[in-house]
Amino acid sequence: AVLFLSYGLCQDVVRLLTGTSKGADLSDLQKASAGSLASIFSSMVLCPTELVKCRLQAMHEMEATGKVARGQKSTVWSVVKMVLKTRGPLGFYEGLTSTIVREIPGYFCFFGAYELSRSTFAQHMGTDKDSIGILPLMFSGGFGGACLWLMVYPIDCVKSRIQVYSLAGRQEGFMKTFLGIARNEGITALYSGLTPTMVRTFPANGALFLAYEFSRKFMMETVGA
Repeated sequence: AVLFLSYGLCQDVVRLLTGTSKGADLSDLQKASAGSLASIFSSMVLCPTELVKCRLQAMHEMEATGKVARGQKSTVWSVVKMVLKTRGPLGFYEGLTSTIVREIPGYFCFFGAYELSRSTFAQHMGTDKDSIGILPLMFSGGFGGACLWLMVYPIDCVKSRIQVYSLAGRQEGFMKTFLGIARNEGITALYSGLTPTMVRTFPANGALFLAYEFSRKFMMETVGA
């Protein structure tokens, strides 16, 4: 929700920076840039929730290695309390830099690939982008999601490691963590789990953009009425 809200606002920012008149349609590249800018704002919301998620997923493993006391409750609230107690409110933003580094190029590809795919379908079908139909629209959304994950998956792997390491009190920077994974586990470790992610992202993002476009049209028609 934050991403798409920011996306609309950032399109106005791009219009302002490029001298484009208000309400004018942007190029695919300009929309990709707006999506990239919007990702900074969504990162502020995403980082705390992803930190809690990563820690919950890692609790069992960390307990088994003795880095977390056995019997510690693995619930969302217990993780939230632990972060507040040990690191304070800013502790929820450990890994924020990595999140932003991941999101900016990732969502440039996400929105750029989506808009480029819609433009290609529209040109091939001899119509406008809003009239290409449901299946091409869903394919475009899935294609955008696939491009997103191809770009960000290694960065996401590093970000997750940083957030998990912080559970044991280790403060690892992005480059140090990246080089550590590459040196100790190999480059392929940065892409571990990519295949199921790609299989999942196509229908998920296809449905996401279908809902987004229909909601946008509905609200525009309602406001216009």
